[in-house]
Amino acid sequence: MAITWTNQSPLYRLVRSRLQILSLELGRWMHTLAAEGEDTHVREDKGSPSAPEIDCFNMRSWKVVNSRDFGIMKSSVSPSAWTVLRLLQSRGFQAYLVGGCVRDLLLKRTPKDYDVITTASLEEVRKQFHRVRKVGSRFPICWVYIKGTVVEVSSFETSCKNAEERKFFHLSHMPSNCDYNTLTRWRNCFQRDFTVNSLFYDPCTDRIYDYVDGIRDVMTSKIRTVIPAHLSFEEDSARILRGLRIAARLGLVFSKETEVAIRDLSSSVITLDKSKLMMEMNFMMAYGSAGPSICLLQKFKLLECLLPIHAVYLSRQPGSKSGLSASMLMELLCCMDKLFSADRPCDCSLWLSLLAFHLALLLHPQDALIVWTFSSILYYGGWKKAVEYAKKSAKAHVHFVPEIISLSGNKMDEPLLEEVSHLASLVKSSISALTNSDALLRLMGKFQGHACSGLVFVPKKMGQTVAALFGALETDIKSYAIERQAYDIDFDLLKKGDQNEIRFVLGKVIIDAMNCGVVQESEQELVLARDENGKDIREASVGTAVGIHDCQVSNTEKMVMAFND
Repeated sequence: MAITWTNQSPLYRLVRSRLQILSLELGRWMHTLAAEGEDTHVREDKGSPSAPEIDCFNMRSWKVVNSRDFGIMKSSVSPSAWTVLRLLQSRGFQAYLVGGCVRDLLLKRTPKDYDVITTASLEEVRKQFHRVRKVGSRFPICWVYIKGTVVEVSSFETSCKNAEERKFFHLSHMPSNCDYNTLTRWRNCFQRDFTVNSLFYDPCTDRIYDYVDGIRDVMTSKIRTVIPAHLSFEEDSARILRGLRIAARLGLVFSKETEVAIRDLSSSVITLDKSKLMMEMNFMMAYGSAGPSICLLQKFKLLECLLPIHAVYLSRQPGSKSGLSASMLMELLCCMDKLFSADRPCDCSLWLSLLAFHLALLLHPQDALIVWTFSSILYYGGWKKAVEYAKKSAKAHVHFVPEIISLSGNKMDEPLLEEVSHLASLVKSSISALTNSDALLRLMGKFQGHACSGLVFVPKKMGQTVAALFGALETDIKSYAIERQAYDIDFDLLKKGDQNEIRFVLGKVIIDAMNCGVVQESEQELVLARDENGKDIREASVGTAVGIHDCQVSNTEKMVMAFND
């Protein structure tokens, strides 16, 4: 790529001068690192010896590719993003899609959202659109409302101001023989978290600009920080959670350097603002990758900071080192994940209610019939049909330890409903462990040998919203009658946090998970067998019984159809 300045303009001299000053300052910083014994050659991927080192300062390594060569057509971009791009470009500004949406388009996935970056200032952006909201203080952006959707617009101008406050690594080879727009895009790359999120895409010209080999990393399923990993995470520890989220959702693998830095700096995540933690956790849990996210949080010892009771539970599960799919918690999350995706998320109250439900079972194990009835009432919206369906389902043996205790036989409706009401009360009370530090510390006291910081990130107001989901079941269940006319999920209502829809989906997820735990008669004998020392040999049988089988979401529909017939 050979792009040159058209003339020796005052702007050229100003930019060149400021970059030379920055280069000198950062050269001294790198000299200090070298004196202290730090390795400054951190761009090499030690996990892949055959991979060449990427020289992002060498203009010959920069790429401008045709998006159509990667199967990205203009129709791939949402109409609202198109509207923003075309209007800004028609007013003489440069505008590009940037970040995760470009990555997802390369992977043939529907982006969660679309981010635009432009040479227009944020004030100029506000003047171009009717409905705009400026948000953020340190890193301000504009939310542009177009046809019921939100397009996030940032400005190169803002990013340049922030760059002056950042620590870049060695810039002694700062490129000088390139035009202003190229230099602007290149500099913006180094304020981004990962190479896969550092691509610029102009759909109008079908061009993708890649300055840090982000396309290669996308295609080889690798997550690598743009600047040295330790420096990147020290600068913003939220990047650790974002990296885990991206890896969980897309099945990507961390470079060696990035993985080491995550392990070294994982504890810094607890210093983040609670609202930031809640936002990042919702991105992990609500978009169809809750199960893989929890596994990665557990792997990097972050779950013990964020959800310590669930971390203890998973660490004590049979086969937890080789896979977590056999546990009830992971089955619940797996069944929930099958319902959602990046462009079809749920409200946070759903996954919070699921965690609270599981926590209640963990602390107070229940008869399978009670759990079947509880979930069926949520699903059907009325107690009569739910009880009949639950009693039919409870004939099968469900093996989840320690959440589900042995069968206690059939129950009369009245005492059964009383026990279901009690379970609803237990779920409500367990929410405090997610919102109240003292309550969390009290419960963690039950697990000796496990330290707990007492960190909670769920707002109390959100906890109250989740608790309200179970209020109707806690009092008079017979008066709870919100029977559905159809059993399809209304994703618009769910995303808005409609309580009836959340109850319905929560019931469906629990029923699906219970079906995943059903053990066939031949397997039941194996699960309940004991060795000569009287020790439960569940660990040897659980993979066959409930762990590594193919549990489909359609189980609920199949059983409901059979029951209705």
